[in-house]
Amino acid sequence: MKSLFYLFLICIFVFSCKTKSEADLLVVNAIVYTVNDSFAVTEAFAVVDGKFAKAGTTQELKDEYSAAEVFDAEGKAIYPGFIDAHAHFYRYGLGLQVAELLGAESEAEMIERVVAHRERTPEAAWIMGRGWDQNLWEPSEFPTKERLDSLFPDTPVLLTRIDGHAALANQKALELGGITAVTQLIGGEVILKDGHPTGVLIDNAIGLVSKHVPEPSLEESRAALLSAQENCFAVGLTTVADAGVDKVEIDLMHAMHEEGSLQMRVYAMVNPTDANRAHYFKEGIYQDDYLTVRSFKIYGDGALGSRGAALLQPYFDHPTSSGFLLDTPEAFDGFAEEMLEHGFQMNTHCIGDSANRTLLDIYAKYLKGKNDLRWRIEHAQVVSPSDMAKFASYSVLPSIQPTHATSDMYWAGKRLGPFRVKTAYAYKDLLDQNGMLALGSDFPVESINPIYGFHAGVVRKDGKNWPEEGFQVENSISREQALRGMTIWAAYANFEEPLKGSIEPGKLADFVILDKDLMLIPENELREVKVVGTYIGGKKVFGK
Repeated sequence: MKSLFYLFLICIFVFSCKTKSEADLLVVNAIVYTVNDSFAVTEAFAVVDGKFAKAGTTQELKDEYSAAEVFDAEGKAIYPGFIDAHAHFYRYGLGLQVAELLGAESEAEMIERVVAHRERTPEAAWIMGRGWDQNLWEPSEFPTKERLDSLFPDTPVLLTRIDGHAALANQKALELGGITAVTQLIGGEVILKDGHPTGVLIDNAIGLVSKHVPEPSLEESRAALLSAQENCFAVGLTTVADAGVDKVEIDLMHAMHEEGSLQMRVYAMVNPTDANRAHYFKEGIYQDDYLTVRSFKIYGDGALGSRGAALLQPYFDHPTSSGFLLDTPEAFDGFAEEMLEHGFQMNTHCIGDSANRTLLDIYAKYLKGKNDLRWRIEHAQVVSPSDMAKFASYSVLPSIQPTHATSDMYWAGKRLGPFRVKTAYAYKDLLDQNGMLALGSDFPVESINPIYGFHAGVVRKDGKNWPEEGFQVENSISREQALRGMTIWAAYANFEEPLKGSIEPGKLADFVILDKDLMLIPENELREVKVVGTYIGGKKVFGK
């Protein structure tokens, strides 16, 4: 009898072992922020075939799963992979190959950096640079082309402002673009001084020159995407919305996804060229685990920093100018009609209150009321209080970038005045409309690090935790709201919430491990948080 009893126990043990499910990866002893509907926090999860299979306690998961790889997180915090809802992924990668002008504290320093870049790339047909910001200079005035003309009389130079809505060109580049003192165009401006071009071009005027810049080679484009991917993985990004790309770049991303060299998941907003619209309207929406193509990026106006944002009233520091729209209202109306007809999202860049009003009213004409089309306003930076409710009335999603507030706060009041600035960067007011925000960075305009956006949205302070009281803190958002904004709400804005954005069974196993817990540490430590590991489909793509 005793031997039968032991045999019975052995059978139970063997049977229980056989009933354990097989997992590819088992993560245990963590603080797991699932970001599900109830914002549950648990300890462990299993990954099977690149997707989350189950989340629960460490003991539950160990009892239910055996795994080829078991990772003990040793109490570290884990989150769904971060999603940047508005960035310029491909352009950022290309920008790594040009003169870096970000943070230059004077026009002279900008020129020094350009000279140093030219010495490193003496054979390039053009001298390109990006990132200057005259608001950092004293006096805060636009640069001029004189020094570039003397240094590079025979080589075209094009230096783009940090926001991409202004650029400095030398005389050689102006000549290639056919730009003179009498050049006029819709949605752009050639800045003059004493009746002559200074070299500064605003918005659509830049295109007159940039269309002559040689297209990057296939090798340069591939290198740009891989460099951008590497840097994004290092800060915990697993999906990026690339705001404004053409079919050729989308095709390259798709090919690199299929070959496995590009693992970054991309939500591509298509530039609304005639060729792009003809192709994608014919082919329709496309989505797989790595690529979503279902939206067009429309440009409503320019940027506040270069006074290209379209305002209802003149600039406080330039009372003869109210900025401008980058196209006619009739053209925007035509885009909206096409987007509705073909089932694509319309995602429109709107900075100024006039641009926001114009596009919201056009959206209203076609959306008519509550809907699930998820048309978006990108930036929604200055919104008149009388227009705020239109987001809720027509289910328009605000796609905002918290670090814009903390980058612009030093000078935004000068542009807008003390009363109108209170209607700017109103993230809490926007959140209250539809109960969600899609958070992004607009990199390379801002840092690629999504944790900086988390900090800016919650604390409303810069990297030095200034100002002490925060900037217009009545429009700060909570930590839970910020985390949802860079995960599940961003996924929703992309029509990707069935695939990603939370740690739930059946979703792609994208997650990030941090060295400190974003939800618990003191506010002044948020920007110090580092990524320990980034995973795509349960596979480590960054970390030791």
